[in-house]
Amino acid sequence: MRFAKIVFRIAGIWGVLIITPLYFMFDLIGRKDPPPITHPGFFYGFVGVALAWQIAFFCIATDPARYRLLMIPSVLEKVGYGAAVVTLVLQGRMHASDLVFTGTDLLLGFLFVIAYFKTPSRAV
Repeated sequence: MRFAKIVFRIAGIWGVLIITPLYFMFDLIGRKDPPPITHPGFFYGFVGVALAWQIAFFCIATDPARYRLLMIPSVLEKVGYGAAVVTLVLQGRMHASDLVFTGTDLLLGFLFVIAYFKTPSRAV
């Protein structure tokens, strides 16, 4: 369970550090990577949900056996984002440089899978 604790704690810290600044970058993103964001509700909704998942990772890290089932949607959160970005880059709708953060998410998703299998189910 030590592995799962470390992986989910690192994922939570990384996520908070990467996602929180997005709350203050709405206009900057549109200037640096046009066109400007036209649906602020979707943008801030994404940021809020992504940040909530970081809190879930911290919860999982406190007791991986208890929260083992939450590791499954955690993997889906990482793979879902990663697959979307890879697809968009292949379609030419995103820059290849966006794959840097995607690679980190896919790596964390892979580590989440390992953590899931290394963490014993709780005895009922």
